[in-house]
Amino acid sequence: MTSHEIDYTIYGEEMQYVEIELDPQEAVVAEAGSFMMMDNGIKMDTIFGDGSGQTEGVLGKLFSAGKRLLTGESLFMTVFMNAEQGKKKVSFASPYPGKIIPLDLTNFNEKFICQKDAFLCAAKGVSVGIEFSKKLGRGLFGGEGFIMQKLEGDGMAFMHAGGTVSKKELRAGEKLKVDTGCLVGFTQNINYDIEFIGGIKNTVFGGEGLFFATLTGPGTVYVQSLPFSRLAGRIIASVPRTGGKSKGEGSILGGIGDLLDGDNRF
Repeated sequence: MTSHEIDYTIYGEEMQYVEIELDPQEAVVAEAGSFMMMDNGIKMDTIFGDGSGQTEGVLGKLFSAGKRLLTGESLFMTVFMNAEQGKKKVSFASPYPGKIIPLDLTNFNEKFICQKDAFLCAAKGVSVGIEFSKKLGRGLFGGEGFIMQKLEGDGMAFMHAGGTVSKKELRAGEKLKVDTGCLVGFTQNINYDIEFIGGIKNTVFGGEGLFFATLTGPGTVYVQSLPFSRLAGRIIASVPRTGGKSKGEGSILGGIGDLLDGDNRF
């Protein structure tokens, strides 16, 4: 194996974290801000890129970091290595309510494609690269632009998704239509494209966007029930406007509505 072999346990229901057990000299790489806790004896180090090109000299490091820039991520990742004898544990937490998805990349022909913000952590040696869209429509309207992340290697990787996660196994030729924001990731054999919803009423009044993500098997697809963009949109919509007025100030009830729901302050 080129990737470090790690053991893990996932704890929690809605706000999960993954605890990774490291043997001596084993290491795991993680996105900045996902660290939760670790045993004494684990060495923490910041590196360019994902760590998979660290033996390739300066150019390998720069190329690894450059791939992350294209996906909108930081140039740096953090490595947590067990520098002592005996087993040590390090934990990483999900950034918002949802599920942590463990991926043994050897079960997916050593490659898995996911949305840009889905990656949480992985065994050192797993490559966190970029997957360019080869179709104009998918790049323009797919919700993730022309670039998605690809996880490559023979180790364990962990994704995070919002809400409840559904795993779909598609047979050859079987098609699944998904809201573009609800798509988490899929295996490399899946044919991913964009389909126009169609219909004037659906387009103008449907409130579900103009396009579906269509995924055609064979392969595995992960779908989330609560994309972070949807969660953030609801939070922003409920934030009071300038001057302390809520979004309901233009409603028919106006101030009466504030009195009824207890928002009015005297």
